[in-house]
Amino acid sequence: MIQDGDADSLDVMKRVSPSLSGAVRLFSFWIANGTVGHPQLDDVDYTCIFEEPSALEATYAIFMNCLELDDDGVVLNAKAAERRAAEYILAYCTGKQPERAFEQWEVELY
Repeated sequence: MIQDGDADSLDVMKRVSPSLSGAVRLFSFWIANGTVGHPQLDDVDYTCIFEEPSALEATYAIFMNCLELDDDGVVLNAKAAERRAAEYILAYCTGKQPERAFEQWEVELY
């Protein structure tokens, strides 16, 4: 039961910022059309990640975990997060390990 004053608190529910939503949408578009990680993955057929759900899950986890937002929810480093996710895809598909190993916080599944 909502009491007086409680309805107002529902109006301040936090939402994902347009910037974050746009970054995830664009990353998803690039993943789906085969152009993510340009130029890192230009000659890599990474369609195998669509056959292994955990590989795609890890790719998104890395992208999301590496994103940085300012106080207004504006994404500050979408390209850097994309590059890091592309390094995972490259390692998954070719075995080529990134120069900097993935840290636990980057690959954490929440």
